Amino acid sequence: MCTLINAERLSCMKPTAFLINSARGDIVDKAALEAGIIAGAGLDVFEREPAVTAALTAMKNVCLLPHFGSATVETRIAMGMTVVENLPAFFEGREPSNRVA
Repeated sequence: MCTLINAERLSCMKPTAFLINSARGDIVDKAALEAGIIAGAGLDVFEREPAVTAALTAMKNVCLLPHFGSATVETRIAMGMTVVENLPAFFEGREPSNRVA
């Protein structure tokens, strides 16, 4: 598996650095974090959400957040408006612009 943030990339950071990931959980190599190459990490997303692995919860240098990355007024309004905009398409039998399943 090729991850975006792996041991090689972490080694380019200062040993005192902290990685903040609010993008996607699977882009960070957890084993590389466990290796202690950098000081730690703040993770807002996890590889198999909503499940969090025991390895992540055991890491003393990792702060786990409950997916707050989208918790802004602007983003939540936009999310709600997307639902409102998709309703007519759904009820008219058209494909919604942001289909989830």
